Amino acid sequence: MQSSAHIGLPFMKMHGLGNDFVVLDARAQQIDVDAGLARALGDRHRGVGFDQLAVISHGADTLHLTFFNTDGSQANACGNATRCIARHLMEETGETELQLTTGRGVLTARDEGHGLTAVNMGHPQLDWADIPLADAMDTLSLPIDGTPAATGMGNPHCTFFVEDVEAIDLAEFGAAHEHHPLFPERTNVQIAQITGPDRMRMRVWERGVGITLASGSSSCAAAVAAARLGLTGRAVRIDLDGGSLSVEWRDDGVWMIGPTTHVFSGTLTPAFLASLT
Repeated sequence: MQSSAHIGLPFMKMHGLGNDFVVLDARAQQIDVDAGLARALGDRHRGVGFDQLAVISHGADTLHLTFFNTDGSQANACGNATRCIARHLMEETGETELQLTTGRGVLTARDEGHGLTAVNMGHPQLDWADIPLADAMDTLSLPIDGTPAATGMGNPHCTFFVEDVEAIDLAEFGAAHEHHPLFPERTNVQIAQITGPDRMRMRVWERGVGITLASGSSSCAAAVAAARLGLTGRAVRIDLDGGSLSVEWRDDGVWMIGPTTHVFSGTLTPAFLASLT
């Protein structure tokens, strides 16, 4: 970031169903992103504001994505950001399918037409040690009030199936469970209500972020948990606060499909960057 402090730093603002991101492209210039920069950019009053910060860089064989939460912590997976960036890169290159490397592994993204972008988030992690949980236990029935299910999608998820998602104070509920001792790496928290044979209403609390309008990895985790519990089939429509995603648990992984938006591009000023040093 040293050189950028003198000339400014370009960025893109994107969102998937209101789950919003700042994207930095480190392909053309070196950008050293740390927790302090992530927190400063994530401040919705003094920075730009986001649910996640994503950095595009060159990997060994594919482009690599690195994700930061608003509290400066890193996340291995961010499904909606991956879809947004994949859409941007497909428009840039003219390709209709590409692969991106994340902390989750190599993910395949595909243009589904009609403005929709799909990404394969990989196979879910279903064993307690892989999620991870603090102790060996049944991941479909955690010893927590409400007997939630735990699922790993590159990051840990705790899904509660309830009768009415609107009746729960998500701010209080999510904050209390993010730091539950069963989750040594903290957890994302979903409250989900089955509204049809293959449909659910869901609200999300993201670790390191708080309440978010949508979450791709959370949607994948909830879909997997619902299918394992026999509440839905393996293809489900999920209605979030910011809109709807389609999720399908296939033999090759969990696919999620939805719209993306590139809101604007801008430049962080040299004065702002200098104030962070």
